[in-house]
Amino acid sequence: MPYKSGRHFLQIPGPTNVPDRILRAMDRPVIDHRGPGFAELGLEILRGLKSVFKTDQTVVIYPASGTGAWEAALVNTLSPGDKVLMVETGQFATLWSNLAKRFGLSVEFIPGDWRSGVDATQVKEVLGADAKHDIKAVCVVHNETSTGVTSNVTAVRQAIDSEAHPALLMVDTISSLASMDYRHDEWGVDVSVSASQKGLMLPPGLSFTAISEKALLASHSSGFAKSYWRWDEMLRANGKGFFPYTPATNLLYGLREAIVILSEEGLDNVFARHNRHAEATRRAVKAWGLEILCLNPEEYSSSLTAVLLPDGHDADEFRQLVLDQFDMSLGSGLGKVAGRIFRIGHMGDFNDLTLMGTLSGVEMGLRLFGFSDVRGGVEAAIDYLTGIRAKQSG
Repeated sequence: MPYKSGRHFLQIPGPTNVPDRILRAMDRPVIDHRGPGFAELGLEILRGLKSVFKTDQTVVIYPASGTGAWEAALVNTLSPGDKVLMVETGQFATLWSNLAKRFGLSVEFIPGDWRSGVDATQVKEVLGADAKHDIKAVCVVHNETSTGVTSNVTAVRQAIDSEAHPALLMVDTISSLASMDYRHDEWGVDVSVSASQKGLMLPPGLSFTAISEKALLASHSSGFAKSYWRWDEMLRANGKGFFPYTPATNLLYGLREAIVILSEEGLDNVFARHNRHAEATRRAVKAWGLEILCLNPEEYSSSLTAVLLPDGHDADEFRQLVLDQFDMSLGSGLGKVAGRIFRIGHMGDFNDLTLMGTLSGVEMGLRLFGFSDVRGGVEAAIDYLTGIRAKQSG
């Protein structure tokens, strides 16, 4: 491959770009994971993650992708044959449903159009009809990475409570944690799962789970066979800052630095930055005359934007052109929207100039791809961003 000058633009919705500070934090010798120095690291990051989840409850870390956290959530709280309620919001909700089926869980999967979030009214209706309380858990994706659609977790919690239903609420927050406002305790979530390679700005390899007291109690009667994923063994070791097996030591160094970075910026400022970049991106898309996959503005994601190309245009061919011409990676369409959409990731270590470079690459790519009349998207984003800065400075 010939050398390409400049940096590669990795604008997929995760893994995201890793800041130099985190890379440097991980670039150090491995220490004894049974020694006192590691115990201090372990206790520090476990405390820090609670602030990111906005919880005072238990948080555990596994060396795994988010898929591992999905599995741990199910096998620690449920038993074979239990019924769970899930909602089809996109590819990752579908994959979590498939994983549950492989474990012998009975899944009621509310169908969706991949352009909308969870309809809490439908959840309420299903739970209301479950007089025997056979449904043991409601599992939803907060921010569907495959579609750029966000679901209202609070409304789902209210639907459960309005029926006085005892089901656990489990939420996938993999592409929203540390990018969009998420409140494990306040929203009444029992199990929140996430991963390192999105808003936390780390390489893939760590999964995180916040666990309510109700979920911990349910884990005591779980009927699934498990070893690696056992919460109780993890929690016993975590109490002193350790892990029951060899942890991903250097990724944990990076995690500590990521938590420091988020604290320095302030989570509210992090969320505001993501909101700002998402709105600028949407304005660019609309100026190009293209369609945002998410139908409801109230459900727009602040982590990514999925863009629907007109019929007859292959989104994967467009992505390949952008990669070849401008050395920029855009997210592909997955599952039911494969070949129809491309996804612009704008989460993690990201600023105004990074966004403008990204949108410029997309606009140039669209012109080369046959949309010769495309104009004004970059200008619309600039107008929005500079307008906000002018108001702040005024």
